[in-house]
Amino acid sequence: MTFSRNLRFVCRIVSVLAFVSLLGPRIAFAAEDAPARCQGADMLTEMQSKAPDIYKQVMAESDALPNTQAMLWKIEKTGVPSSYLFGTMHLSDPRVATLSPTVKADIAQSKSVALEVADLSDTAVAAAMAKMASLIVYTNGESLKKALTDQEYKDVQQTVAKAGMPGELAATMKPWLVSMLLATSDCERKQLAAGKTVLDLQVAAEAQKHGIAITGLETIEDQLSALASVPNDQQIAMLKVGLKYLDRADDMTETLVQMYVKRQIGAAMPFQLALAAQSGISPSVFDGFKKSLLVDRNARMRDAALPLLDKGDAFIAVGALHLPGPTGLVALLRQSGYTVTPVE
Repeated sequence: MTFSRNLRFVCRIVSVLAFVSLLGPRIAFAAEDAPARCQGADMLTEMQSKAPDIYKQVMAESDALPNTQAMLWKIEKTGVPSSYLFGTMHLSDPRVATLSPTVKADIAQSKSVALEVADLSDTAVAAAMAKMASLIVYTNGESLKKALTDQEYKDVQQTVAKAGMPGELAATMKPWLVSMLLATSDCERKQLAAGKTVLDLQVAAEAQKHGIAITGLETIEDQLSALASVPNDQQIAMLKVGLKYLDRADDMTETLVQMYVKRQIGAAMPFQLALAAQSGISPSVFDGFKKSLLVDRNARMRDAALPLLDKGDAFIAVGALHLPGPTGLVALLRQSGYTVTPVE
């Protein structure tokens, strides 16, 4: 298979990685195959009963993290109209992907709405991926197969095949890309293909309904660069953690949904690190991920949001993991002179 054809296949499936880029479904699943919502077990509750000491540590770290108690925050500064910051979850589950009356009202009264990425059209996605092909697939003769055991590589091939591509393409894919495929269950892909939308896109639709301009705090290129900037050895180690839980994608999704609904999103990273430790992999392999995908992006999105906030009447919607912690957007906006208070 030629490199250009490989890239076309990858372009076809990267767009289902709702956890990262919200690029929308392009893999054909029959709509009737999609259940009302995906079913899974809450692995955090499971951890509480089966590994109580680990659970206590996860929750202690979560409780110590500031700014986890709300998903909607009011942003204020003297002399400037109020704005809002909204933490989303890039999933189609109706318990998450439903705008509350308060959120709808706040969007309606806004003069600008900002998402992580504004232009998610097929044309924009294809252009970005063609421009940055070396960040997505190996172009120098390297192979993912060399970094995995035979069983791990077989599991990767099966995952790639389920996503609608030839299994042999797995050898050319960067580890971060495969990890994103693992994070998206078959059920979630079917939900998207059946027409269900993630919460961020509902924010966009609500803004469009009111004729409000939508801007992006990042570009698709920014997000691809952030993913690819995680050191390769850490990408591989994170992939190995994901492969350990290959058959629990729906459970992982349910766990995230419960964290979001219960306002326990601060447990997400400690929980992931605990899973790594239980898999015999050092939690330090997530250091690059945290820096590139959270710390650095938070600062970039803060910088992009400030001009909108300085004008006021802005509604900022980004993934919920970008809000809490000392380097989260709530803290960064306070450091920038704004009063940020929880709403719901």
